[in-house]
Amino acid sequence: MTAPTDLIVIGSGAAGLAAAVTAAHLKLSVTVLEKTDVLGGTSAWSGGWIWCPGNPHATRAGLTDTHDAPRRYLAALLGNFYTPERVEAFLESAPDMITFFERYTALQFDGGFPIPDTYGHLPGAGTGGRSVIAKPFDGRALGPALRLLRRPLRETSFHGMTIQAGADLRAFMSMTRSFYAFTHVTARILRHLRDLALHGRGTDLRNGNALIARLMRSALDCGVTLHTNTTVSHLALDPSGAISGVTLDDGRTLPARAVLIATGGFSQNPDWRAQYFPHAPQHHSLAVPSATGSGAALALAAGAALDTHQDQPAALCPVSLVPYPNHPPAPFPHIIERGKPGIIGVLASGKRFCNEGLGYHDYVTALLAATPEGQEARSWLICDHRFLRRYGLGMVRPAPLPWKPLARMGYLKTATTLPALATLCGIDPAGLTATLTQWNRTAQHGEDPEFGRGTTAYMRLQGDAEHRPNPCVAPLTKPPYFAVEVIPGSFGTFCGLRADGHARALRADGSVIPGLYVAGADAASPFGGFYPAGGINLGPALTFGYRAAHHLAKQPRPI
Repeated sequence: MTAPTDLIVIGSGAAGLAAAVTAAHLKLSVTVLEKTDVLGGTSAWSGGWIWCPGNPHATRAGLTDTHDAPRRYLAALLGNFYTPERVEAFLESAPDMITFFERYTALQFDGGFPIPDTYGHLPGAGTGGRSVIAKPFDGRALGPALRLLRRPLRETSFHGMTIQAGADLRAFMSMTRSFYAFTHVTARILRHLRDLALHGRGTDLRNGNALIARLMRSALDCGVTLHTNTTVSHLALDPSGAISGVTLDDGRTLPARAVLIATGGFSQNPDWRAQYFPHAPQHHSLAVPSATGSGAALALAAGAALDTHQDQPAALCPVSLVPYPNHPPAPFPHIIERGKPGIIGVLASGKRFCNEGLGYHDYVTALLAATPEGQEARSWLICDHRFLRRYGLGMVRPAPLPWKPLARMGYLKTATTLPALATLCGIDPAGLTATLTQWNRTAQHGEDPEFGRGTTAYMRLQGDAEHRPNPCVAPLTKPPYFAVEVIPGSFGTFCGLRADGHARALRADGSVIPGLYVAGADAASPFGGFYPAGGINLGPALTFGYRAAHHLAKQPRPI
């Protein structure tokens, strides 16, 4: 009789591949089962940033945290949602996880030294160095397996070419104003065109695509078995209630000592979304279509419990809908431009409702709070011609790329006067005019007395360092004016399966289901439904995948 596989991983995003690579390095036999025809899940579409306080890159750069600073920061932010066991497990193992991958695998990182935590006013908030990102990767190093890597999301890439936050993005946004930026962008575009001709896709991989590609390369190097187009129908249990393997849709049973669920959460399941998400009919998820809760359903059927004790059910993000011809509208995430100088967000009343320069999660929570019961949560981002050409707006790219095609599609609204723009959007003209008059009066001095844009390190980083006196604040005075409608969206779920500090799945009574692990968006967020910093999805995904593998490796094999 064939010996059971040590670990079967269901799902191939960052959490699943991290667990698989770690377990294989620890001499365990590992099989990854992915139900789609490509690997990477939503992680492959992500920005790729990983929150990891105390990471070795920061330590080498002299950006050292006090031992308890991240704990104090999380405790202050999370309040009653703070869970000491899982927070401590994350903070303890995240730096070791980074060290492990860099020492033993193809996954290498760059430090995000200037990136502060979101809420700089809270005790223990980091001012920089707590984030890392996978180094760019040449996809050709995957060989034939390159065809298995999920392609970048159309809305957040430039014709399939990923652009990385930081120097790379700054070059693309300033290519008409800097010779260095122009040459950098030209070289990247020429490389991309060559890749398209030779490989049918880009191979200069950045962001989440680089992260998954490096994990794939590591998995192949470690002997991990990777299966696509493979669906699990249920988890097999032995008479004691422990996991003993999986049964596939074709009826085959694969025995295993343990199973890790990492299928990406339930953002794309309309029934679950209706139950747990506010304004669910409007909500548009940026998760991959396969993130339907199939992994959570398998675990629930095996006795696991769902943890919905989260401040928000998902990692929220404002999105606009791009009306492609002959295709359903697709969500575009508004991550970059909201904190730049010369843009505001307003409700149908024409009034501002939030600090646009805070995190994308905060924008949506403020929008939901400002929306009366029974009404649709809708807002508009408003800018002038100067802003549009310098920074872009949603799917509209900065100069020299044209904006009129997106106006003809109906995505971008434009008018020469504010009342006319308001009428086009369904905004109260008098309200919008009054708001812009007040905004311009103080913005010319770099001030935002209503919400305080530009008053923290995080906000200033999102702004434009070349703009004075406030990198986040400028008047809107150069017609024509532009608007894009923005509604609630999300990157993935915070609600998920209950788990302990070793990533073991738990029953409703808190007992462990032997042999069942859960990580990534399938597991409840250790941060209680808050968004303390960029990278708080991928950081725990990698870390708890790593911890699950180490826990399994310490368990005695059956005789």
